[in-house]
Amino acid sequence: MNEETEYFNFATGVFDWWAREQPGAPALWWVNEARTEERRLDFGEMRDLSLRAGRVFWDSGLRAGDPVVVMLHRVPEWWIVMLGLIRIGAVPVPCTPQLTPHDLDYRIDAGGIRGVVTDASGAAKLPGFSGVKWQLGETVAGWGDLDAAMRNAPAECDAPPTRADDPGIIYFTSATTGGPKMVLHTQASYGLGHELTGKLWLDLKPDDLHWNTADLGWGKAAWSSFYGPWHCGACLFVVDARGRFSAAQTLDMLEAYPITTLCVPPTALRMIVREDFGARSFPHLRHCVTAGEPLSPSIFEDWERHTGVPAHEGYGQTETVILIGHFRSQGLPIVPGTMGRAAPGFDVRLLDDELRPVPDGEEGEIAIRVGEKRPVGLFREYWKSPEQTAASFRDGWYLTGDRAIRGADGCFRFIGRKDDVIKSSGYRIGPFEVESALTAHPAVLDVAVVGKPDELRGQIVKAFVVLRPGCVSEPETVKILQEHCKHLVAPYKYPREIEFVGELPKTVSGKTRRFELRQREAGR
Repeated sequence: MNEETEYFNFATGVFDWWAREQPGAPALWWVNEARTEERRLDFGEMRDLSLRAGRVFWDSGLRAGDPVVVMLHRVPEWWIVMLGLIRIGAVPVPCTPQLTPHDLDYRIDAGGIRGVVTDASGAAKLPGFSGVKWQLGETVAGWGDLDAAMRNAPAECDAPPTRADDPGIIYFTSATTGGPKMVLHTQASYGLGHELTGKLWLDLKPDDLHWNTADLGWGKAAWSSFYGPWHCGACLFVVDARGRFSAAQTLDMLEAYPITTLCVPPTALRMIVREDFGARSFPHLRHCVTAGEPLSPSIFEDWERHTGVPAHEGYGQTETVILIGHFRSQGLPIVPGTMGRAAPGFDVRLLDDELRPVPDGEEGEIAIRVGEKRPVGLFREYWKSPEQTAASFRDGWYLTGDRAIRGADGCFRFIGRKDDVIKSSGYRIGPFEVESALTAHPAVLDVAVVGKPDELRGQIVKAFVVLRPGCVSEPETVKILQEHCKHLVAPYKYPREIEFVGELPKTVSGKTRRFELRQREAGR
């Protein structure tokens, strides 16, 4: 990894290198949800298609630094468009198709968006957009037909080279509080930084077939569906699933295709391990990673028992590459219930409110040391928001807003977002520990724990529980779950209130919006 380079472009510097080294090697293996259609593209084909896309975008007036919304389902064209935009120095702004017209209006205005690439359903949400407009599939009046334009374009794109510190990609954070922020990464820092993600955490090699189940509209796609795997010359496995997540379908895919490495969030693992594994087998699967929310020890154990493959937890943010993780190549034991150890190249500390490092065993805010030169993989700024940027970069530290405890073995145990920590009768309680205890009960499908205002204790622990089908939400179930918790966590941590709900509020990236639940309780 050479972060000193003056010029860098992931498409020309990394992807095209693999296209020269192994042009016929598979780069993308796409299947539709029903498994009735497949499409396979090798590195040489992907390079040529993205050159055509880059030429179309350049000829339509897009230039280096122009932010462009990319809002597509899991179709091969998403990857072609991303590479094409990066080639010419335009700045992709990936967005999930789940966004509403209101969500998009906010992003278009806040980001100064110059172009949009979407399909007919996405175009219908943007009737007033006046920038460069490209659509795929069904023809839309006033929008350019990208398929037709690419067929007529040469596989040549001679845009000027991009500088290493040029804007590279913008992600709107799937925030649990407030409106989303614009996270700006540069060409080299992010494009080079994810070499660490791909090689160390994902443990990928050129002969791997890697499946990441995450939506393309959030940062995990950059980690595990784009930069990380292609840094390693691996092939991406893509399932064009458009409905609700199906645990059974996930297991079907793992059985039917030679998938060697898997990236799946803890929320999905909780549902998967409740399935009947029966006589299922996964002879090709060798490595699994999970991130986005903490993974409870009980789910870790269930997954490994069913598959024989442990789940390697990792921690990072939309603002970073992998910061903390259990890394297979290091040969160190996985400690269930922890995120792992600090990744090479990052000075990760836990700080108190005065920004002083805390000793092992004490809770603090996760912070990254930022010297004269920022670590490779750390974002440059919250775009157009100097106040938010200044609040996160203080006295030589990047403050993540997440709290954890580090053990003597160097492993970090996640506590929660600063705003999520519950303060009850003088105790500080991390919601994850209580959620893990509840998740260990076979009746619980999903759970979120928050602090509810209480006149006597300040706050009490309240749990919102989604029960598994067939389980009854009755007062006796509340007592059973409370007693279950008391056997697994300290008595002061058990949920004094449990409310059964049909589903939990989630961000577009699948994280639980505890902020919304806290607001609900405060308003009662």
